[in-house]
Amino acid sequence: MDTEIIVQDLELRSLIGFDGNPLNGLILHPDGVHLVYPLGTNIAAYNWRTKAQRFFEGHTNVISAVTVSSSGQYVGSGQVNYMGFRSPIIVWQFDTGQLVAKYESHKVRVESVAFSSCENFLISLGGVDDGSVIVYDIGKREVLCGSSSVKSTAGSATVLQPVHTRGECFVVAGDNILRLWTLNREQRNIQGLDGSFAKIKRKILCTVVDRLDEYAYCGTSTGDVMKIKLNFSSDTAVVAPTNAPTLVGCFAKYPPAGKNKRGTSAAAAVELYSKGITALYLVADGTMLVGSGDGVVELVKQKARDSGRGTCSKPDSTRLATPTRPLLVAVKSANVDSSVTSIQLMADGIVLVGTVNCELFAIRAHDFDVTCLFTCHTSVVYDLAFPHGYSKVFATASKHDVRVWSVDTLQELLRITVRNFTCSGVLFSYDGAQIVTSWNDGNIRIFAPETGRLLYAINNCHNKGVSAIAMSKDGRKLLSGGGEGQVRVWQVDNLNGALQAVLKEHKGPVSSIDVHQLGHEAITASADGTCVVWDIVRFTRLSIMFSSTIFTSAKYHPNGAQLLTCGTNRYIGFWEALDGSLIREIEGSSASALNSLDVTPNGKYIVTGSSDQMVKVWLYNEGVPTHVGVGHAGVVTNVKVSPDGRFVVSTSADGGIFLWRFPHAADTAPPGSRCSANSVGGGGAGSLREQQTDRSRQLSLKKTLPARKENIKVISNVQKVRTATDCSRPTAASTVGGDGNATETAVDGSVKCLCRRGSTCVCCDHSAGGRKTKPFVH
Repeated sequence: MDTEIIVQDLELRSLIGFDGNPLNGLILHPDGVHLVYPLGTNIAAYNWRTKAQRFFEGHTNVISAVTVSSSGQYVGSGQVNYMGFRSPIIVWQFDTGQLVAKYESHKVRVESVAFSSCENFLISLGGVDDGSVIVYDIGKREVLCGSSSVKSTAGSATVLQPVHTRGECFVVAGDNILRLWTLNREQRNIQGLDGSFAKIKRKILCTVVDRLDEYAYCGTSTGDVMKIKLNFSSDTAVVAPTNAPTLVGCFAKYPPAGKNKRGTSAAAAVELYSKGITALYLVADGTMLVGSGDGVVELVKQKARDSGRGTCSKPDSTRLATPTRPLLVAVKSANVDSSVTSIQLMADGIVLVGTVNCELFAIRAHDFDVTCLFTCHTSVVYDLAFPHGYSKVFATASKHDVRVWSVDTLQELLRITVRNFTCSGVLFSYDGAQIVTSWNDGNIRIFAPETGRLLYAINNCHNKGVSAIAMSKDGRKLLSGGGEGQVRVWQVDNLNGALQAVLKEHKGPVSSIDVHQLGHEAITASADGTCVVWDIVRFTRLSIMFSSTIFTSAKYHPNGAQLLTCGTNRYIGFWEALDGSLIREIEGSSASALNSLDVTPNGKYIVTGSSDQMVKVWLYNEGVPTHVGVGHAGVVTNVKVSPDGRFVVSTSADGGIFLWRFPHAADTAPPGSRCSANSVGGGGAGSLREQQTDRSRQLSLKKTLPARKENIKVISNVQKVRTATDCSRPTAASTVGGDGNATETAVDGSVKCLCRRGSTCVCCDHSAGGRKTKPFVH
């Protein structure tokens, strides 16, 4: 080549979901408009009004801690690293996204990071393998000082919280430890005072300090709240506390009326939060938002102590009741079904709640009505599929469920759940009227695309689970590959499937199947190091390809003349489709296996995903990469180019879904095929003959098909649904039994309405006078 191609960065368009594992990982920016949260190796800034996303890039592994300065000027984060290596901490300028500082001071993991109230320092807390707290001077770009965060009589520290009025002070807490640190900038050291808990032992999971720095409230694994007086002087110019922090009380919750057993004293009638208190947020009116490990979010207030019979007095600000006396009363309550890790309160009265299941909920403060905003997979995404010729939605397959996502809104439109089984493959029928899925229990299940209703199932397809599926263009033939190595061809017609042939050639699990655009042949890739081209009309083998690799993907080029393969040997193979001879091989990755491969609709570019967490775009003819996308925190499992050729979707082993802008012009016209023109739909006699055949087939099926046929192209326009709840649209088979039979009553429903309560929305069926079989959850 005359000109050298420079490899550029692939532009990240958007991320789906967020990582809810870091404590307080969801942060509301002080401007009240942006949400800052981690996902993979990136930090996203989500604009609440415009729904736009910006990204802070620079980390190389999973982000374990994130923080925003009090004025919103800086964003800081730390990550997890491999054993024996130090973990980097990065500080960005929020407005410009420019990197301000990057340093490495902790081993293996950064447990928590926080800016001081004066924004001059970034404080970081190391994990179990490190056991230190470090203060970094942002202005001088240097580590100022550090000290050990562990105590011989206590466990490890996991919580870091700065105070509000003194930039030199911060609190570190953990397993039976709470220490108030004071920074001496001139002497470059920090001094700590341990809090006195008397005989009480608690493991602190979260901490929040009031605005006047008088008290620290700590959520514990026991399920109560510790109130600790910090003992600062009333003069804010005096930095050091006058005494060590002292425990005021451990506040549990008064049980609801009617729960007190007869004969039980009031002091013993204590209700604790199940699975501990994992998140706290102090409200300006003196109330407190509490999030627990079992998903309960409550607005609580401190109950006044009785000063006499029938009278109540305000609680003493200095000397409250003894520990274990319940002093919290629940005002409002909601449940988000998973452990709460973050709570934020917006100015318009919306409570934002992040959970460990990577879901983001919005709770209206006046009635505690719950709405799910973001959700994503929490385990490996095994497959990814677009409808034919439609780029508005795509589907992903993972453990327990199949989900349909909107490209425009990045929201989950439909979730189909099959408990205790893993979905290994998903695809849309050519007409968009069916979602075909394969499962590790050996069954193939076909669902309606709008409601998630189970249309029919093909049971006992393979005795070691179905590992791959593909469907012909006419929708008549369905190919399935199993863990035992067999390839089976099914005749699907109307609402059933019949076995046509069993193709036995592979000795290992079938990893990929791709059907030729004419529908007369297909290629299958296997872990035994072979790829086989089958004649699926006569059910014979046409050619076989061998290589010293475990093939992970095989595809036809859009012109049908060549085949592309990739595998664990790190090479992309170009093969002749006619006889299976190898044309050439190019190295797709320098260090790790290639897990997925796709070709653009015009056939000019290739996209690959590999175990080194990279997505690459290649020139097909030249065989050289042009762009590389870095951002996944796990192995890239799937890559797909949208049918309009405008963006690339990639999924990873950690459940992340990334949308990248395709860097080249979107030319979707396929190249000329050496196949007959009538098969491609050219405009000759063959094209007319094919249209007449399709028309006659539709007329013959008109009597058996329902009056209205669901189509995937409708879901992105009118359906406004979200994740599973306890009720759903009556026609939605949200949970399917292991035998493949749909349950008429929706359990853990596949859809959830997001519209306001009492409104007439497009999500609900308001026919028949507004009567519904089951109510919607709004």
